[in-house]
Amino acid sequence: MDPRLKTIAENLDSWKLGLDASFQFHCTACGKCCIDREDILLTPRDLYNASKVLNMAPTEFVETYCECYIGQDSRIPIVRLKPRGSIKRCPLLKDHKCSIHSAKPAVCALYPLGRAMSFEKGSYNHDGVAGGEIQYFISPFNCGDKSETHTVREWLTDFNLPIEDRYFLSWHAFISEVCLFIREIEGKVSDKLLDTIWTTIYQLIYLCYDTGEDFMSQFERNKTALLEIIQKSEKELGDLK
Repeated sequence: MDPRLKTIAENLDSWKLGLDASFQFHCTACGKCCIDREDILLTPRDLYNASKVLNMAPTEFVETYCECYIGQDSRIPIVRLKPRGSIKRCPLLKDHKCSIHSAKPAVCALYPLGRAMSFEKGSYNHDGVAGGEIQYFISPFNCGDKSETHTVREWLTDFNLPIEDRYFLSWHAFISEVCLFIREIEGKVSDKLLDTIWTTIYQLIYLCYDTGEDFMSQFERNKTALLEIIQKSEKELGDLK
């Protein structure tokens, strides 16, 4: 796990903020939050939005700016912005500014806030909406200053981030289900079959989007198709026992 993400996971309880809790931060446009970054992970919506604003297909955007790997803990395909140079700067940083500011990844738009998902025991479902809860937190930062006071709610509104983000809930519940599936089959199927499954997940969830069409309808379609593949695979593997 990336050290920054590991630190967040270890301190989440003490860093949590409610929607109407306040924090002090003022962006001075120094660009420091865009360097020494190896943890800018993209969701399918991030990838769709960035591709659309640059008039690129998702496949082209990934080839130009990203790298894909299998998560050490999650065991599923992960897409991240590939850092450049010895300072590990975001590849979209141009002259100390984000070149896709209007469509920057949610993790960047939220900064210095972050968000995570929690599910109450027994309340999980693959849509994520019924049992999931979004938790916000603020972690230590080394840029900007503390000359402005904001609430979490105000910060989300200012950056056009939905407070009740059904996509974020659905996405995290969905990848939780995919993680469980991969962990169940890994070591039980051939490496060749596992590579095929990983490729299918990657292509169907991250790349199969037309930026001229609505994102959510395509995401739900792709998610449904992949869940059907998973259910069919689980049944076939079960029949082989």
